[in-house]
Amino acid sequence: MSATTGLSTVRRVIVFVLLFAFVTLAAAGLSGLLGRLFEGLLEVLPGDTGRLAGSDVSGLAQSLAFTLIAGPFAAVLWWLLWRRMAGGERSALAWGLYVAAMSTVACITSTTAMLGAAAALVTDDRQQRDLATGLVWAAVWVWHRWMSGHRDKGPLRLRSVAPVLGSVFGLVLGAGGAITAIGSVFDLAVTSLLPVLDAGAFWWRQPAVGLVWCVGGASVWWWHFYRERVSTMRGGFADVALVSVGIGAALVTTLVGAGVTLYVLLRLGFDRSGSPGGILDPLGPYLAAALVGALVWRYHGRLAARRSAATRGAATLVTSGLALASAATGVGVVLNSLLAVLTDPLVGSDTRTLLLGGLSALIVGGPLWWAAWRPLAPRVLDRTSRGGAGNGRRVYLVLVFGLSTVVALVTLLVIGFRLFEFGLGGTADRSVLEGVRAPLGLLVATGLVAGYHFAVWRRDRSLLTVPEGRQPGIGRVILVTTAGTDPEPLRRAIDESTGAAVTVWRRAGTGAGTEAGQGAGAEAVQATAVAAALAGVTGKRVLVVTGPGSRIDVIPLGD
Repeated sequence: MSATTGLSTVRRVIVFVLLFAFVTLAAAGLSGLLGRLFEGLLEVLPGDTGRLAGSDVSGLAQSLAFTLIAGPFAAVLWWLLWRRMAGGERSALAWGLYVAAMSTVACITSTTAMLGAAAALVTDDRQQRDLATGLVWAAVWVWHRWMSGHRDKGPLRLRSVAPVLGSVFGLVLGAGGAITAIGSVFDLAVTSLLPVLDAGAFWWRQPAVGLVWCVGGASVWWWHFYRERVSTMRGGFADVALVSVGIGAALVTTLVGAGVTLYVLLRLGFDRSGSPGGILDPLGPYLAAALVGALVWRYHGRLAARRSAATRGAATLVTSGLALASAATGVGVVLNSLLAVLTDPLVGSDTRTLLLGGLSALIVGGPLWWAAWRPLAPRVLDRTSRGGAGNGRRVYLVLVFGLSTVVALVTLLVIGFRLFEFGLGGTADRSVLEGVRAPLGLLVATGLVAGYHFAVWRRDRSLLTVPEGRQPGIGRVILVTTAGTDPEPLRRAIDESTGAAVTVWRRAGTGAGTEAGQGAGAEAVQATAVAAALAGVTGKRVLVVTGPGSRIDVIPLGD
């Protein structure tokens, strides 16, 4: 990087950080002034007990300073930058990062403020400041989304970050509101079965508050996912968000909710050591979490099934890993409870409750892991397994083996500490088995996990051993397409024929001889030709250049 380029990068970072700070301060000041205006208007309503808008002098002074000082600075700085965006500035990373960051902050701030004000109406509480904050930041969000979609001056990089983050935020908000609303309804149903409990005169408020957040979050998610076309985005950050939040976080919610629900039901059937009200207390919210989490997980699982092989493999591995964690935890807790039977009955009086908790985790996680991982299914690993999906599987095996080994070593150290402590006479109030049963159960569970995944890793490695005279497959394909051509058929053909991860690059212009807008038939023929051109090609990275016309260049790249 030259000195001139480095200086330009530093300049962009500084000016966009200043613009971010000025816009934030101006929005905060304007929100304060608008909130005081709303409070002042409500003073004229009969029976209103709100305080006067001018009673907080320091707060008013701060709002005026932010609005009248930071606001003009933000406007002038934005105008100077906006005039230069028609040139090469719009391709700068700092410009795309600023628009993405401010759009996300404005979306989160406006949504939470406006939904908080709406929820406050349910509880008969006026929140004029929240309403003002929501309106001001909604205007900031609209302004920055307009800039992002501008035809001539919108950022060329990181354009998908804000819509993806907005859809994730809306999904989390909507799912949380749904869990609150449904859980409150379940709690009311349980309360009706237990006459000793009183639901209260305003039993409907908590479900209504949850419904407000659910509808608001679902609306934000729908807008970004469909109107902002997040559902059509492929690869990169969109797939990471799909797998990590839509599948991973939703599955964690499902496993925890289903595990606690099963634990409550098992306690009702086999352990009445507590009161019925105390046992049933966590049932409502956790049952709602299981239902909502399963719905979100299933929906995004179907979306992942239509993505690339690497994304499908990542979704399967995330599901398998989380289910394995639940099952292994259950095994460790069950062993802990069984060892507790051999200890002092006074100390082990909670053995049945501990056993039921371990069984719940094992029953919830075990079948799901079996269905996702399919340990008995025959597996054939060929050169297509060297692509993104195959690499993900190997990384998964090494990661699970490594983490299990670390946990096993730590628990082994804890067991050694307990044994030495007992031998030196430091635990006269309890037996040695009581001191080591919890880490011993965890040691056995993690040892089984580490041993199994190490054996699978060695088997996969033996299957992937390259015979003499045969070359390995392709790890990643960099596809350069002509302008006006849909790269999806080519990407799909490469994915199906090689299993390699595909990175798509588009040419900046049509260029001489480029046939833009070839049509579906020509694109299908070209996809078949690309797959045929890659037959027999090997290498960690391969460059595929299509065009002009029907020309296809395949270039293996070095390390």
